[in-house]
Amino acid sequence: MIGVGVDLVDIARFERAMVRTPRLRSRLFASDETVRAGKELPLHSLAGRFAAKEALIKALGGSGAIGWHDMPVVGDEHGNPAFALRGEAVAAAAERGITSVHLTMTHDAGMAIAFVVAEG
Repeated sequence: MIGVGVDLVDIARFERAMVRTPRLRSRLFASDETVRAGKELPLHSLAGRFAAKEALIKALGGSGAIGWHDMPVVGDEHGNPAFALRGEAVAAAAERGITSVHLTMTHDAGMAIAFVVAEG
């Protein structure tokens, strides 16, 4: 194990920020990670994805030049959350000897949480 990261997001606060700043959605999320089965994901799901990105930054040991679109959260073939790392996130993982990243996330009681383990 090379790194671990966890993050917790208050869903109501996240939703207020998204409503107040509509461009925030496109700054934080790649277009391919905000839609599932042809429908826009609800804001509580996006809050979980934001927590996942923050947890990944912690597992990597910092963000450096990584952009929000370099670490999209997608579903694997079973619908489980996973990262589709690209760009600077791939470079940062390789630099640290990370060969796989595991992600789990959930939301309940107005909070979204994500946990990331980076292995090498």
